[in-house]
This record gives sequence, C-alpha cells and structure tokens, in this order.
Amino acid sequence: MRLAVVSPFVDRRHGTERALAELLERLAGKEHCEIHLFAERVDDLFVNQAGVPRAHESGAIFWHEVPSIPGPHLLQFLAWLFLNSFSRTWDRWFQGLRFDLVLSPGINCLDADVVIVHAIFHRLQELAREEVRDSAKPGFLRRFHRRVYYALLARLERRIYTNPAVSLVAVSQRTAALLNDYFHRRDALVIPNGVDMAQFLPSTRLASRAVARMRRKIQEADFVLLLIGNDWRVKGLETVLRAVGTLRELPILVIAAGDDSPDFFRETASSLGISDRCRFEPSREDVLDFYAAADLYVSPSREDSFALPVAEAMACGLPVITSVNAGVADMIHDGLDGFILRQPDDFLALAELLNRLCADEVLRRNVGAAAAKTALHWTWDRNAADAWELLKDAARKKALASGRKP
Repeated sequence: MRLAVVSPFVDRRHGTERALAELLERLAGKEHCEIHLFAERVDDLFVNQAGVPRAHESGAIFWHEVPSIPGPHLLQFLAWLFLNSFSRTWDRWFQGLRFDLVLSPGINCLDADVVIVHAIFHRLQELAREEVRDSAKPGFLRRFHRRVYYALLARLERRIYTNPAVSLVAVSQRTAALLNDYFHRRDALVIPNGVDMAQFLPSTRLASRAVARMRRKIQEADFVLLLIGNDWRVKGLETVLRAVGTLRELPILVIAAGDDSPDFFRETASSLGISDRCRFEPSREDVLDFYAAADLYVSPSREDSFALPVAEAMACGLPVITSVNAGVADMIHDGLDGFILRQPDDFLALAELLNRLCADEVLRRNVGAAAAKTALHWTWDRNAADAWELLKDAARKKALASGRKP
C-alpha cells in the first residue's frame, strides 16, 4: 500500500508525533507499506530522501520536505495547509505519484482519507473561551491568538469530521465519545496509543534514578512530582501548584517539562510561596530521564485525548494521578494501578492525595508495580496492527467508491 502521511513534524519529544513515528515504523517494516511523509521537519525516524532511486520502494519511508515560514502560529498553520497540499499536487502531476490513502494525525489537510484524532479542538475552544473571560490572567494577546487558532481548527473539524467518507480513529473512548457529541460520528474506531516496552521499564527507570536526580541537584528526601506536556494550562499544572501550596511543610518538588511558556506558572508559584519548589524544563528526546527523576506523575488534565506520558510513567512503575478528563483514565483502575481525580481543578482533593502518597512509600510501590503490569497490554505493535486493519478497510472502500478494483 502506498500512503501519503501529512504531519508538520515527526519526532519522539512530543506525544502525538511520537505515536506517529511508532506507527510509521511498523507500517513500513512489518506491513511493507510505501510511505511518503510530507512534513516540515523529521527527527528520530529513519527516512529516505524523496526522489532518490531505490531498488525496492515498498517497506520504506520517504520524506518530502515541506517549506515552513516564520511568524505567528496561526499564519504558520495556514501556510502549512497550502504548502503541503501544493507539494502533494506537484508530486502527483510531475512525479506521477498516486496514493492509495492520505493519512493525517489530526487536522493537517482537507483531503485526508483517514484521520487519527489526538485532540478535539471544539473542546479546547471551549476551554480557551473560559480562560479569555478571566481577564485577570496575564498574556491576553497570546490567549486571544490561541482562541482564534482554535476557532479555525474547530471550523475545519466540522467540515472534515462530519464527512462520512473520512475514516476516523480515536485514541481513546473519551475521544470517540466527543466525536459523537460534536459531530455525530458513531463509527470512529478506538485504537489506544501504546508504550515502548523496551524503553519504559521499572528496572531501567530505577537504574537511571540516581544520575537523573544528581544532575538536577535533587535531594534523596525530596518528593518529586512530574508533569509533561506542551500546554500546561490544559494539563492541569495550575491545580498541581495550588495543591502543593497547601502542603508547604512537605519536601515536595515539582518538575514541569515541555515547551510551554513558564511565565504565568512562575508567577503563580511565587504568589503561593513555592517558587523554590518548582522547576521548568524543556522537552527532550530522552523522556525516560524525567520519569527516572520522579516519585509520582501528576497531570489533572482539563482535557487530554489520551495522555501518553501517563501511560509511559505507568510502564516505568511510577504511581500516577490523572483526571477523569484524560482518555487514559478509562484504562486505569482507580486506587489500584493509578488515581483519578473526578474534578480536575479540585486542588484540595489533589493535596489530600499527595499528602497520603508522600507519607506512604508502600502504597506508592504497590500502585507503581500494579501500573507496570497494566501497561504491559499497551504496545505499539498492537496499535499498529489495529491501524493496519483499518487502513486496508479504508483503501477498499475508497477504491470501490471511485470505481477501481480494490
């Protein structure tokens, strides 16, 4: 099968892009797909340069580099929509490239045959509106820009996701439910994300713990909370900080990792008197280093289609706290292999749970061990096998609709 895959970038530092990299590797290696990846940037994924002759085209990933332009994110996105479409049209007209399917992780083009839904921007738009009404928070222009960006993506979602010819993949039951609520799509197939079981192991995390903490000058007595993500507002970092603010007598240290701006959260931490207990770090390819430094993963998300870091932390044997609004919560047994907050902004309930876990090392160890066993079922091989079956079905339907032989 020849696939066109459309994604602005692919790497292993971000959840959606890491999931795509794992899928493409398996589609090329196990199913012998010929994958043409249209992206501005590709890291941590073996690709061949498009246009370079090869003896066998199947079972390979070819990167077609799409130009990018500087500027506000909204402008970059509009340029991306045009340029990736132009690039694929050029290759079709002048290189004779014809694709069985166009696959997109999210809204990246207007002609996708299959969309893997990692986020519902209708829902994120609702959260952005709530934030814009709170004029006391800093960064009005940045929030306004995000609101306009979400509005555009929500409009495109309405156009694409209501089209029955487009096959939808939801990364969780929660995402499938939102697709039904917003777009009346009851046919979305749920294919949860996976975890790299060769990388995220309790033994590997524990072996790296001393070095990861020493590099950050973390004391043995410090109880480290970790949150990873690229929108700390949505991931619930403010709730974490407010909970820690009520537990100032405990040796709690918060590490927030990602590419979000820390300015608002630094101000929040300062107002709560916990500035010295907060670290803000950029994302990194070696995400295991973050898990190795932590004692507990905490992400009371306001909205999260899956929450891949929660699954990876569990595979590493870390106890986790997430919220009912995270897709992965459907796969967690509350109190046994993780903890689920019913209200993501309830910092007092979170503080009570943090106090309990900080004091009870046996509970942390037992829950972490149960989490690692649960995560063994979440593999990328399973994810790719399910996706492959869907792609074959989508290709048959497209061929029949166009009058071609499947």
